[in-house]
Amino acid sequence: MPDEMFWEIHSGLPREGPGDNTSTRHAFELMKDLPLHPHILDVACGPGMQTMELARLSDGEITALDFHLPFLQEVDRRVRESGIANRVKTVHASMMEMPVSEGHFNIIWCEGAMYIMGVREALGDWRRFLAPGGYIAFTEPCFLTDEPSEEVRQAWMNDYPAMGSIENTKKIIEETNYDNLGHFVIPDSAWWDEYYTPQEARLKVLREKYHDVPEKLKHIEETQAEIDMHRQYSRYYGYIFFVVQKRDR
Repeated sequence: MPDEMFWEIHSGLPREGPGDNTSTRHAFELMKDLPLHPHILDVACGPGMQTMELARLSDGEITALDFHLPFLQEVDRRVRESGIANRVKTVHASMMEMPVSEGHFNIIWCEGAMYIMGVREALGDWRRFLAPGGYIAFTEPCFLTDEPSEEVRQAWMNDYPAMGSIENTKKIIEETNYDNLGHFVIPDSAWWDEYYTPQEARLKVLREKYHDVPEKLKHIEETQAEIDMHRQYSRYYGYIFFVVQKRDR
């Protein structure tokens, strides 16, 4: 469970992970034959940047789910200001115990968070919430080369030991009885514009606030090290957007 300093570092950011609206739109366009008003479950929605884009892309009903209440409060604020509160409801819950109806959703969306549960585990568990022919769209960190630098491999093995290649994720999709409709690497700008750049600015403020608190500075510098690693080694890894469809046969 993330600690208090984690949430302080991550509060007030436009997004809670790499992503951008262009990638969200690209992934959405890979889904065909959607109903006029699709039911969409946005898992680990964070502050709701992609939630708002999904509302713009569809005339559907969106359930935005997250276990961090301040994120849901931000989603509620955004949808009220946009006049779409009648189409978006928030649910305070973990992705591992989702209190939502089985067989209900045409789309399950999860940007930057499926690794918490694991791709195989999430695809296996979440299919029960999908309507016939339903889709899951998710982003997953993958190595982009068979030989990443040792520093990169070690860093990811510490944070996400299950991380593998794009081909490995495609194999999991096949084994869990989904069709892979398409996948693409999100652009490097999607790491910076709405995530790392505002986060780095926040770290600067927090360094001044906690300049004499070593345990908090340790958290700050660990986050800075993650940003610096991406600045130096982004060619070795990336987030891949996958769009898959449940097989009903």
